[in-house]
Amino acid sequence: MHFRLTIEYDGTDFAGWQIQPTVRTVQSALEEALARLLGQPARVCAAGRTDAGVHASGQVVCFRTPRPLAPDTILRALNALTPRDLTVRTVDEVPDDFDARRSARSRVYVYHLWNRSMPSPFWRRYAWHIRHLLAVDVMAEAAAMLVGEHDFSSFRAAGCDAAHPVRRVLRSEIQRSGDLIRYEIEATAFLRHMVRNIVGTLVDVGQRIRRPDDIRALLAARDRTRAGITAPAHGLCLTEVKY
Repeated sequence: MHFRLTIEYDGTDFAGWQIQPTVRTVQSALEEALARLLGQPARVCAAGRTDAGVHASGQVVCFRTPRPLAPDTILRALNALTPRDLTVRTVDEVPDDFDARRSARSRVYVYHLWNRSMPSPFWRRYAWHIRHLLAVDVMAEAAAMLVGEHDFSSFRAAGCDAAHPVRRVLRSEIQRSGDLIRYEIEATAFLRHMVRNIVGTLVDVGQRIRRPDDIRALLAARDRTRAGITAPAHGLCLTEVKY
């Protein structure tokens, strides 16, 4: 049987998604729970590999098992076996050719900024604290320039193993609600640290260090050293994968 899980996790205490020796990862925690449920090892495939500290409210994974199990049984059992910072939201049986990564049409990430002089004890694990007031109107203007198909080399981390740097962004929007700023971006696929590097550059725009139309020059430059800093991981969350 072939199943799709939608999961959410607080990435604070995980060393990222991908299984690694000696450190705690989301994949290892989920596979350990599945092994206990199935009575044998199980390997999961995810829609995207989140980095250490990055959260997810809509990560999608799939796995196969020879055991005939009902989705509701898997859901209840896994949530009894997984740690408190990892939850399985839904379980569905899927066709044999479904692939959590390759079948995805797009992925949606949200980055939160906490924008006031004083920090928030409630948002400290989920938002980047920026003390000086950001100009969200010009940040929104800059963000909109990322929509379309572009070479994102200027926003690509060193060591990224993607075959090429061209990506198609479907939405890139930013808005403020009180002290909280929410940046949402949807693309067919992402490069390593792409969203965090974009956010670091948008913060420069919001601080009037850069102009909104500098985004076009950065895309054309294809030079990571010319863009902004990499925003902290804890502000980022994978919220949805669309199929």
